[in-house]
Amino acid sequence: MKAASAEPRVIGSIQLVGIRESVSHARSEVRRWLGDDHPAVDDAVLVASELVTNALRHSDAKPYDFIGLTVTATDEMVYVEVRDPGSAFSGPHIRQEPEAEDGRGLLIVREISQDWGTREHGRGLGRTVWCAIRAVPSSPGPSAPESVSGSVGGCGPG
Repeated sequence: MKAASAEPRVIGSIQLVGIRESVSHARSEVRRWLGDDHPAVDDAVLVASELVTNALRHSDAKPYDFIGLTVTATDEMVYVEVRDPGSAFSGPHIRQEPEAEDGRGLLIVREISQDWGTREHGRGLGRTVWCAIRAVPSSPGPSAPESVSGSVGGCGPG
């Protein structure tokens, strides 16, 4: 039996320029780093897209600034981190307005992730927004019905 990897290993890291085209570049890099057969690839691509979008929209990033994207993993978890220049006005937060037409990025991140948070790096040094995603499907509990098709269910928190 293979021992579980406790220390996260860097799967990929990139510096993105502060322009909107960086969001699609981030998605394709995360997909390439994890591979299409990784059980958490779709969730990791989605949260990377949301976090990079938020970094571009809500930090003080200019087109010449860099947004850092790093993906690390253990056997059980995938960690997505996005570092931006930060904002002098506010930190990341989940919008509470149910009728809002946008601003649901962190709500999506919260729902997909096992955990998420921020690290402030000091005045003028930016911040990192991170999340942790399960990399293995949840095993069914004793009362869970067996799958008829034999397919594995989703890998986000249930």
